[in-house]
Amino acid sequence: MIAPAPTNSPEPAPPALAGSRSLNDRPDRAWDKGLTLFALALGSFAIGTSAFASMGIIQLFSQSLNISLPEATWAISAYAAGVVIGAPLLTIGAAPMNRRTLLMLLMAIFLAGSVLSALAQDLTTLLIARFISGVPHGVYFGASAVVATHIIGLGHGGKAFAIIMAGLTVATVIGAPAVTYIGQVWGWREAYAVVATMAAITTVTLYLRVPRTAALNGQPVSIKIAALRSGAAWGLMAVAATGVSSIFAVYTVIAPVVTEVARLPQGTIPVALAVFGTGMTIGNAVGGVLADRFATRGITLGYGCALGFLVMLALGGAQPAVLLVSLFGVGASIMTVIPTVQVRLVRFAPEAPSLMGALNVASLNVANGLGAWVAGTTVGAGGSYLSAAWSGFVLTALGLFIFVLTLQRRCKGG
Repeated sequence: MIAPAPTNSPEPAPPALAGSRSLNDRPDRAWDKGLTLFALALGSFAIGTSAFASMGIIQLFSQSLNISLPEATWAISAYAAGVVIGAPLLTIGAAPMNRRTLLMLLMAIFLAGSVLSALAQDLTTLLIARFISGVPHGVYFGASAVVATHIIGLGHGGKAFAIIMAGLTVATVIGAPAVTYIGQVWGWREAYAVVATMAAITTVTLYLRVPRTAALNGQPVSIKIAALRSGAAWGLMAVAATGVSSIFAVYTVIAPVVTEVARLPQGTIPVALAVFGTGMTIGNAVGGVLADRFATRGITLGYGCALGFLVMLALGGAQPAVLLVSLFGVGASIMTVIPTVQVRLVRFAPEAPSLMGALNVASLNVANGLGAWVAGTTVGAGGSYLSAAWSGFVLTALGLFIFVLTLQRRCKGG
Protein backbone atom coordinates (compact mmCIF):
# COMPACT_ATOMS: atom_id res chain seq x y z
CA MET A 1 0.00 0.00 0.00
CA ILE A 2 1.20 3.53 -0.74
CA ALA A 3 2.45 5.25 2.38
CA PRO A 4 0.02 7.73 3.95
CA ALA A 5 0.18 11.21 2.52
CA PRO A 6 -1.99 14.31 2.74
CA THR A 7 -5.44 13.31 1.54
CA ASN A 8 -5.57 16.06 -1.02
CA SER A 9 -2.08 16.51 -2.37
CA PRO A 10 -2.16 18.57 -5.55
CA GLU A 11 -0.43 17.23 -8.60
CA PRO A 12 3.27 18.05 -8.13
CA ALA A 13 4.53 21.23 -9.71
CA PRO A 14 7.75 21.16 -11.74
CA PRO A 15 10.83 21.43 -9.48
CA ALA A 16 11.69 24.92 -10.71
CA LEU A 17 8.34 26.15 -9.45
CA ALA A 18 8.57 24.72 -5.97
CA GLY A 19 9.12 28.14 -4.44
CA SER A 20 6.78 30.11 -6.65
CA ARG A 21 3.82 31.97 -5.28
CA SER A 22 0.36 30.70 -6.14
CA LEU A 23 -3.07 32.23 -5.81
CA ASN A 24 -3.23 30.52 -2.43
CA ASP A 25 -0.17 32.43 -1.18
CA ARG A 26 -1.78 35.84 -1.48
CA PRO A 27 -4.25 36.64 1.33
CA ASP A 28 -5.08 39.93 -0.41
CA ARG A 29 -6.50 37.99 -3.36
CA ALA A 30 -9.40 36.38 -1.45
CA TRP A 31 -11.87 37.93 -3.87
CA ASP A 32 -10.02 36.46 -6.83
CA LYS A 33 -9.99 33.06 -5.15
CA GLY A 34 -13.72 33.23 -4.61
CA LEU A 35 -14.37 34.14 -8.24
CA THR A 36 -12.16 31.29 -9.43
CA LEU A 37 -13.96 28.80 -7.23
CA PHE A 38 -17.26 30.20 -8.51
CA ALA A 39 -16.11 29.66 -12.11
CA LEU A 40 -15.25 26.04 -11.33
CA ALA A 41 -18.58 25.47 -9.61
CA LEU A 42 -20.39 27.10 -12.53
CA GLY A 43 -19.05 24.35 -14.78
CA SER A 44 -20.27 21.63 -12.43
CA PHE A 45 -23.61 23.48 -12.26
CA ALA A 46 -23.99 23.28 -16.05
CA ILE A 47 -22.98 19.63 -16.11
CA GLY A 48 -25.27 18.78 -13.20
CA THR A 49 -28.18 20.59 -14.80
CA SER A 50 -27.73 18.53 -17.97
CA ALA A 51 -27.47 15.22 -16.10
CA PHE A 52 -30.42 15.72 -13.78
CA ALA A 53 -32.71 17.67 -16.11
CA SER A 54 -32.65 14.69 -18.47
CA MET A 55 -34.46 12.73 -15.78
CA GLY A 56 -36.97 15.55 -15.29
CA ILE A 57 -37.85 15.72 -19.00
CA ILE A 58 -37.68 11.98 -19.65
CA GLN A 59 -41.43 11.75 -20.22
CA LEU A 60 -41.26 14.63 -22.71
CA PHE A 61 -38.67 13.15 -25.06
CA SER A 62 -40.19 9.71 -24.55
CA GLN A 63 -43.49 10.95 -25.98
CA SER A 64 -41.87 13.15 -28.63
CA LEU A 65 -39.69 10.35 -30.00
CA ASN A 66 -42.48 7.79 -29.62
CA ILE A 67 -40.52 5.46 -27.34
CA SER A 68 -41.42 3.75 -24.06
CA LEU A 69 -40.21 5.02 -20.69
CA PRO A 70 -37.82 2.07 -20.22
CA GLU A 71 -36.35 2.86 -23.66
CA ALA A 72 -36.06 6.52 -22.71
CA THR A 73 -33.90 5.57 -19.71
CA TRP A 74 -31.28 4.44 -22.26
CA ALA A 75 -30.50 8.13 -22.76
CA ILE A 76 -29.66 8.38 -19.06
CA SER A 77 -27.50 5.27 -19.30
CA ALA A 78 -25.78 6.58 -22.48
CA TYR A 79 -24.72 9.71 -20.59
CA ALA A 80 -23.42 7.57 -17.74
CA ALA A 81 -21.52 5.38 -20.23
CA GLY A 82 -19.85 8.50 -21.61
CA VAL A 83 -18.70 9.43 -18.12
CA VAL A 84 -17.45 5.95 -17.26
CA ILE A 85 -15.53 5.56 -20.53
CA GLY A 86 -14.37 9.17 -20.78
CA ALA A 87 -13.14 9.60 -17.21
CA PRO A 88 -10.17 7.21 -17.22
CA LEU A 89 -9.32 7.41 -20.93
CA LEU A 90 -9.48 11.20 -21.23
CA THR A 91 -7.78 11.78 -17.88
CA ILE A 92 -4.87 9.54 -18.85
CA GLY A 93 -4.71 10.81 -22.44
CA ALA A 94 -4.69 14.45 -21.33
CA ALA A 95 -2.36 13.83 -18.37
CA PRO A 96 0.41 16.23 -19.53
CA MET A 97 -2.05 19.03 -20.30
CA ASN A 98 -2.32 22.10 -18.07
CA ARG A 99 -5.51 21.86 -16.00
CA ARG A 100 -6.72 25.29 -17.18
CA THR A 101 -6.50 24.31 -20.84
CA LEU A 102 -8.06 20.93 -20.08
CA LEU A 103 -11.07 22.48 -18.33
CA MET A 104 -11.88 24.67 -21.33
CA LEU A 105 -11.47 21.73 -23.73
CA LEU A 106 -13.84 19.67 -21.62
CA MET A 107 -16.48 22.39 -21.64
CA ALA A 108 -16.17 22.66 -25.42
CA ILE A 109 -16.92 18.93 -25.75
CA PHE A 110 -19.84 19.31 -23.34
CA LEU A 111 -21.14 22.22 -25.40
CA ALA A 112 -21.04 20.13 -28.59
CA GLY A 113 -22.93 17.27 -26.94
CA SER A 114 -25.57 19.65 -25.57
CA VAL A 115 -26.15 21.23 -28.98
CA LEU A 116 -26.50 17.81 -30.58
CA SER A 117 -28.96 16.80 -27.84
CA ALA A 118 -31.13 19.81 -28.69
CA LEU A 119 -31.08 18.88 -32.39
CA ALA A 120 -31.75 15.13 -31.97
CA GLN A 121 -34.65 13.83 -34.06
CA ASP A 122 -34.53 10.15 -33.06
CA LEU A 123 -33.44 7.91 -30.22
CA THR A 124 -30.13 6.91 -31.85
CA THR A 125 -29.02 10.51 -32.32
CA LEU A 126 -30.08 11.36 -28.77
CA LEU A 127 -28.08 8.43 -27.38
CA ILE A 128 -24.97 9.58 -29.27
CA ALA A 129 -25.49 13.16 -28.09
CA ARG A 130 -25.92 12.16 -24.47
CA PHE A 131 -22.83 9.93 -24.66
CA ILE A 132 -20.74 12.86 -25.96
CA SER A 133 -22.16 15.11 -23.25
CA GLY A 134 -21.10 12.61 -20.61
CA VAL A 135 -17.51 12.11 -21.81
CA PRO A 136 -16.07 15.27 -20.12
CA HIS A 137 -18.15 14.93 -16.94
CA GLY A 138 -15.83 12.92 -14.71
CA VAL A 139 -12.64 14.50 -16.03
CA TYR A 140 -14.04 17.97 -15.35
CA PHE A 141 -14.72 17.19 -11.70
CA GLY A 142 -11.29 15.59 -11.25
CA ALA A 143 -9.42 18.50 -12.86
CA SER A 144 -11.56 21.06 -11.02
CA ALA A 145 -10.81 19.39 -7.69
CA VAL A 146 -7.08 19.78 -8.37
CA VAL A 147 -7.50 23.47 -9.24
CA ALA A 148 -9.74 24.05 -6.20
CA THR A 149 -7.17 22.43 -3.91
CA HIS A 150 -4.48 24.67 -5.45
CA ILE A 151 -6.68 27.67 -4.62
CA ILE A 152 -7.73 26.65 -1.09
CA GLY A 153 -4.55 24.92 0.07
CA LEU A 154 -3.53 21.56 1.49
CA GLY A 155 -5.48 19.90 4.29
CA HIS A 156 -8.89 20.74 2.87
CA GLY A 157 -9.47 18.06 0.23
CA GLY A 158 -13.01 17.36 1.42
CA LYS A 159 -13.89 21.05 1.36
CA ALA A 160 -12.37 21.54 -2.10
CA PHE A 161 -14.29 18.64 -3.60
CA ALA A 162 -17.48 19.71 -1.81
CA ILE A 163 -17.21 23.17 -3.41
CA ILE A 164 -16.99 21.62 -6.87
CA MET A 165 -19.84 19.23 -6.08
CA ALA A 166 -21.86 22.18 -4.75
CA GLY A 167 -22.32 23.35 -8.32
CA LEU A 168 -23.85 19.98 -9.17
CA THR A 169 -26.08 19.87 -6.10
CA VAL A 170 -27.28 23.44 -6.60
CA ALA A 171 -28.12 22.37 -10.14
CA THR A 172 -30.57 19.89 -8.65
CA VAL A 173 -32.21 22.71 -6.67
CA ILE A 174 -32.27 25.42 -9.34
CA GLY A 175 -30.88 24.27 -12.68
CA ALA A 176 -32.68 20.97 -13.22
CA PRO A 177 -36.11 22.19 -11.99
CA ALA A 178 -35.80 25.36 -14.10
CA VAL A 179 -34.77 23.46 -17.23
CA THR A 180 -37.50 20.88 -16.56
CA TYR A 181 -40.02 23.72 -16.42
CA ILE A 182 -38.64 25.15 -19.66
CA GLY A 183 -39.05 21.72 -21.20
CA GLN A 184 -42.67 21.55 -20.07
CA VAL A 185 -43.48 25.01 -21.43
CA TRP A 186 -41.37 25.22 -24.61
CA GLY A 187 -40.14 21.71 -25.30
CA TRP A 188 -37.34 19.32 -24.37
CA ARG A 189 -35.10 20.44 -27.23
CA GLU A 190 -35.29 24.01 -25.95
CA ALA A 191 -34.33 22.67 -22.52
CA TYR A 192 -31.11 21.22 -23.92
CA ALA A 193 -30.50 24.48 -25.80
CA VAL A 194 -30.49 26.28 -22.45
CA VAL A 195 -27.89 23.80 -21.16
CA ALA A 196 -25.77 24.51 -24.25
CA THR A 197 -25.96 28.23 -23.45
CA MET A 198 -24.76 27.51 -19.91
CA ALA A 199 -21.82 25.56 -21.33
CA ALA A 200 -20.83 28.47 -23.58
CA ILE A 201 -20.97 30.94 -20.67
CA THR A 202 -18.93 28.60 -18.48
CA THR A 203 -16.22 28.23 -21.13
CA VAL A 204 -15.75 31.99 -21.23
CA THR A 205 -15.82 32.27 -17.43
CA LEU A 206 -13.15 29.60 -17.02
CA TYR A 207 -10.96 31.38 -19.59
CA LEU A 208 -11.22 34.61 -17.59
CA ARG A 209 -10.94 33.30 -14.03
CA VAL A 210 -8.76 30.16 -13.84
CA PRO A 211 -5.16 31.31 -13.26
CA ARG A 212 -2.47 30.79 -15.88
CA THR A 213 0.21 29.00 -13.90
CA ALA A 214 2.63 26.17 -14.55
CA ALA A 215 1.71 24.88 -11.08
CA LEU A 216 -1.40 23.44 -12.78
CA ASN A 217 0.63 21.55 -15.39
CA GLY A 218 -0.18 17.87 -15.77
CA GLN A 219 1.96 14.80 -15.21
CA PRO A 220 3.49 12.04 -17.31
CA VAL A 221 1.02 9.37 -18.41
CA SER A 222 3.05 6.73 -16.56
CA ILE A 223 2.17 8.27 -13.17
CA LYS A 224 -1.54 8.10 -13.96
CA ILE A 225 -1.31 4.49 -15.07
CA ALA A 226 0.64 3.50 -11.95
CA ALA A 227 -2.13 4.92 -9.76
CA LEU A 228 -4.57 2.45 -11.29
CA ARG A 229 -2.81 -0.39 -9.47
CA SER A 230 -4.44 0.48 -6.13
CA GLY A 231 -6.82 -2.37 -5.35
CA ALA A 232 -8.31 -0.48 -2.41
CA ALA A 233 -9.21 2.44 -4.69
CA TRP A 234 -11.05 0.13 -7.08
CA GLY A 235 -12.86 -1.45 -4.15
CA LEU A 236 -13.97 1.93 -2.85
CA MET A 237 -15.23 2.88 -6.30
CA ALA A 238 -17.30 -0.32 -6.30
CA VAL A 239 -18.76 0.73 -2.94
CA ALA A 240 -19.74 4.10 -4.45
CA ALA A 241 -21.05 2.61 -7.71
CA THR A 242 -23.43 0.26 -5.91
CA GLY A 243 -24.40 2.28 -2.85
CA VAL A 244 -25.04 5.60 -4.59
CA SER A 245 -27.22 3.91 -7.26
CA SER A 246 -30.32 4.40 -5.14
CA ILE A 247 -30.28 8.16 -5.56
CA PHE A 248 -30.48 7.74 -9.34
CA ALA A 249 -33.04 4.96 -9.19
CA VAL A 250 -35.29 7.33 -7.26
CA TYR A 251 -34.46 10.41 -9.34
CA THR A 252 -35.27 8.60 -12.58
CA VAL A 253 -38.90 8.01 -11.54
CA ILE A 254 -39.59 11.27 -9.71
CA ALA A 255 -41.74 12.67 -12.52
CA PRO A 256 -44.15 9.70 -12.80
CA VAL A 257 -44.21 9.20 -9.02
CA VAL A 258 -45.32 12.80 -8.55
CA THR A 259 -48.03 12.73 -11.24
CA GLU A 260 -49.21 9.11 -11.26
CA VAL A 261 -48.57 7.84 -7.72
CA ALA A 262 -49.01 10.92 -5.53
CA ARG A 263 -51.60 12.32 -8.01
CA LEU A 264 -50.08 15.80 -7.95
CA PRO A 265 -50.24 18.22 -10.91
CA GLN A 266 -47.36 18.23 -13.42
CA GLY A 267 -46.27 21.64 -12.16
CA THR A 268 -45.25 19.96 -8.90
CA ILE A 269 -42.44 18.03 -10.60
CA PRO A 270 -39.97 20.96 -10.48
CA VAL A 271 -40.87 21.44 -6.80
CA ALA A 272 -40.11 17.79 -6.04
CA LEU A 273 -36.84 18.05 -7.94
CA ALA A 274 -35.92 21.16 -5.95
CA VAL A 275 -36.68 19.43 -2.64
CA PHE A 276 -34.52 16.49 -3.68
CA GLY A 277 -31.76 18.87 -4.74
CA THR A 278 -31.93 20.83 -1.50
CA GLY A 279 -31.31 17.61 0.39
CA MET A 280 -28.36 16.85 -1.89
CA THR A 281 -26.88 20.31 -1.34
CA ILE A 282 -27.10 20.06 2.43
CA GLY A 283 -25.77 16.50 2.43
CA ASN A 284 -22.82 17.54 0.28
CA ALA A 285 -21.90 20.35 2.68
CA VAL A 286 -22.14 18.06 5.70
CA GLY A 287 -20.17 15.39 3.85
CA GLY A 288 -17.34 17.84 3.13
CA VAL A 289 -16.95 18.54 6.86
CA LEU A 290 -17.11 14.85 7.80
CA ALA A 291 -14.59 13.92 5.11
CA ASP A 292 -11.89 16.21 6.54
CA ARG A 293 -12.51 15.11 10.15
CA PHE A 294 -13.36 11.41 10.08
CA ALA A 295 -12.06 8.49 8.05
CA THR A 296 -15.28 6.55 7.42
CA ARG A 297 -18.18 8.19 9.24
CA GLY A 298 -19.51 9.94 6.13
CA ILE A 299 -19.93 6.61 4.36
CA THR A 300 -21.49 4.57 7.16
CA LEU A 301 -23.75 7.38 8.38
CA GLY A 302 -24.83 8.37 4.89
CA TYR A 303 -25.68 4.89 3.65
CA GLY A 304 -27.33 3.93 6.94
CA CYS A 305 -29.67 6.92 6.89
CA ALA A 306 -30.41 6.44 3.19
CA LEU A 307 -31.71 2.92 3.82
CA GLY A 308 -34.28 4.28 6.25
CA PHE A 309 -35.50 6.99 3.88
CA LEU A 310 -35.74 4.53 0.99
CA VAL A 311 -38.06 2.32 3.04
CA MET A 312 -40.13 5.39 3.94
CA LEU A 313 -40.42 6.31 0.26
CA ALA A 314 -41.32 2.78 -0.86
CA LEU A 315 -44.05 2.40 1.76
CA GLY A 316 -45.51 5.90 1.91
CA GLY A 317 -44.53 7.70 -1.29
CA ALA A 318 -48.16 7.97 -2.41
CA GLN A 319 -48.68 10.56 0.35
CA PRO A 320 -47.34 13.97 -0.77
CA ALA A 321 -45.83 14.90 2.60
CA VAL A 322 -44.07 11.53 2.99
CA LEU A 323 -42.89 11.73 -0.62
CA LEU A 324 -41.23 15.12 -0.18
CA VAL A 325 -39.61 14.24 3.15
CA SER A 326 -38.31 10.98 1.70
CA LEU A 327 -36.89 12.67 -1.38
CA PHE A 328 -35.10 15.22 0.78
CA GLY A 329 -33.73 12.49 3.05
CA VAL A 330 -32.48 10.22 0.27
CA GLY A 331 -30.72 13.12 -1.44
CA ALA A 332 -29.10 14.38 1.77
CA SER A 333 -28.00 10.95 2.99
CA ILE A 334 -26.39 9.73 -0.22
CA MET A 335 -24.57 13.02 -0.89
CA THR A 336 -23.02 12.84 2.59
CA VAL A 337 -21.03 9.84 1.35
CA ILE A 338 -19.37 11.30 -1.74
CA PRO A 339 -16.75 13.73 -0.29
CA THR A 340 -15.45 10.99 2.01
CA VAL A 341 -15.07 8.63 -0.95
CA GLN A 342 -13.06 11.32 -2.74
CA VAL A 343 -10.70 11.98 0.18
CA ARG A 344 -10.09 8.28 0.79
CA LEU A 345 -9.44 7.63 -2.92
CA VAL A 346 -6.75 10.32 -2.96
CA ARG A 347 -5.23 8.80 0.17
CA PHE A 348 -4.93 5.48 -1.68
CA ALA A 349 -3.30 7.13 -4.74
CA PRO A 350 -1.88 10.52 -3.66
CA GLU A 351 0.31 10.82 -6.75
CA ALA A 352 -2.71 11.20 -9.07
CA PRO A 353 -5.48 13.23 -7.40
CA SER A 354 -7.11 14.36 -10.64
CA LEU A 355 -7.38 10.76 -11.85
CA MET A 356 -8.89 9.71 -8.54
CA GLY A 357 -11.35 12.58 -8.77
CA ALA A 358 -12.31 11.56 -12.29
CA LEU A 359 -12.68 7.91 -11.30
CA ASN A 360 -14.76 8.90 -8.29
CA VAL A 361 -17.17 10.74 -10.56
CA ALA A 362 -17.02 7.85 -13.04
CA SER A 363 -18.08 5.46 -10.27
CA LEU A 364 -20.95 7.81 -9.45
CA ASN A 365 -22.03 7.65 -13.05
CA VAL A 366 -21.84 3.88 -13.02
CA ALA A 367 -24.28 4.38 -10.16
CA ASN A 368 -26.26 6.73 -12.42
CA GLY A 369 -26.53 4.19 -15.22
CA LEU A 370 -27.11 1.28 -12.84
CA GLY A 371 -29.77 3.14 -10.89
CA ALA A 372 -31.61 4.29 -14.03
CA TRP A 373 -31.40 0.80 -15.53
CA VAL A 374 -32.66 -0.91 -12.38
CA ALA A 375 -35.53 1.57 -12.08
CA GLY A 376 -36.50 1.16 -15.74
CA THR A 377 -36.21 -2.63 -15.58
CA THR A 378 -38.22 -2.89 -12.37
CA VAL A 379 -41.01 -0.71 -13.71
CA GLY A 380 -40.87 -2.36 -17.14
CA ALA A 381 -41.32 -5.78 -15.50
CA GLY A 382 -44.62 -4.63 -14.03
CA GLY A 383 -43.57 -3.10 -10.73
CA SER A 384 -44.99 0.17 -9.48
CA TYR A 385 -42.94 3.34 -9.79
CA LEU A 386 -42.25 3.14 -6.05
CA SER A 387 -40.66 -0.26 -6.55
CA ALA A 388 -37.62 1.68 -7.77
CA ALA A 389 -37.06 2.67 -4.13
CA TRP A 390 -36.86 -1.00 -3.12
CA SER A 391 -34.35 -1.63 -5.90
CA GLY A 392 -32.33 1.32 -4.61
CA PHE A 393 -32.52 -0.10 -1.08
CA VAL A 394 -30.95 -3.37 -2.22
CA LEU A 395 -28.12 -1.57 -4.05
CA THR A 396 -27.30 0.77 -1.15
CA ALA A 397 -27.39 -2.12 1.32
CA LEU A 398 -24.98 -3.99 -0.95
CA GLY A 399 -22.61 -1.01 -1.07
CA LEU A 400 -22.65 -0.65 2.71
CA PHE A 401 -22.13 -4.39 3.18
CA ILE A 402 -19.10 -4.41 0.86
CA PHE A 403 -17.59 -1.42 2.63
CA VAL A 404 -18.03 -2.71 6.18
CA LEU A 405 -16.91 -6.21 5.27
CA THR A 406 -13.80 -5.40 3.24
CA LEU A 407 -12.73 -1.74 3.33
CA GLN A 408 -13.73 0.04 6.52
CA ARG A 409 -10.57 -0.92 8.45
CA ARG A 410 -8.37 -0.19 5.39
CA CYS A 411 -9.86 3.30 5.05
CA LYS A 412 -9.28 4.07 8.72
CA GLY A 413 -5.67 3.06 8.34
CA GLY A 414 -5.17 5.16 5.20
